[in-house]
Parts: sequence; structure tokens; C-alpha cells
Amino acid sequence: MQITRQADYAVRAVLYLAKLGTGQRAATNHVAEEQKIPPSFLAKIISQLSIAGLLHTSRGARGGVALAREPKDITLLEVIEAIDGPIQLNECVGDEGACKFEDGCPLKPVWCDAQDELVRRLKGTNFAEILNGNKA
Repeated sequence: MQITRQADYAVRAVLYLAKLGTGQRAATNHVAEEQKIPPSFLAKIISQLSIAGLLHTSRGARGGVALAREPKDITLLEVIEAIDGPIQLNECVGDEGACKFEDGCPLKPVWCDAQDELVRRLKGTNFAEILNGNKA
């Protein structure tokens, strides 16, 4: 299992902006170039992160993109879910009745525990910690 390329690009873009510091803007094309993200792909990602309230965007000569919150207030989980939606390791974890083996299935608790641990780790890791080398 792995996150989508789009989510990986989103994480790298947010990390890049976090490195710039609070309130600092970067031109989208500069972020794309520095992080080796196709510009058209980054535009879609930035739109999704902006809708999720993680980035601020502005147009014009002084425009660009910046974090909407402090790096310590943005988690890996928020960025990944803004792009990929809620994390779900298997359909039985989130959707009752989605699996015909649900009643008495010995695997469901394993999937649920694994998902809970992953979500807890991603939710507990913010971009300030990543910049400081404390997590991730």
C-alpha cells in the first residue's frame, strides 16, 4: 500500500512552504521547479489544499502560495486526506456491511488496528516536527 503520487507531491509542497517560514509566499512555478512537480499537477494540488484550508493563494505580481496555518498546526494526515480522502486500508474497516465475511472475520480487527495506528501516527506528526527532524 502506498499514498498516491498526488498526495506525495502535496506533502512535499507543504513541507517546502513550511521551510520558508510563516507568512512567506512562493510562486507556484518556483515550488513546482524546486520540488520537481509538474506545474499543471501542482495547480490542482494547491487548489485542493486551499479548499481544505491548508494553503492561502493569491494572484498578481505579489501573489503566490503560503501556508494558512503554522507548520505545527498542520498534520501529515490533513494533507494526505485533503488529496486522497479518508484513509481506509480495506473496505471492511469503514463501511459496515461492505464485506460478505464481516461476521466473525478474523482479519477485520487486524485491518482496524493497523488503520488506527497509521491514522494516529499521521495525525500526531506535524510539519514543524518534520522540519526539526523529530518525526517521520
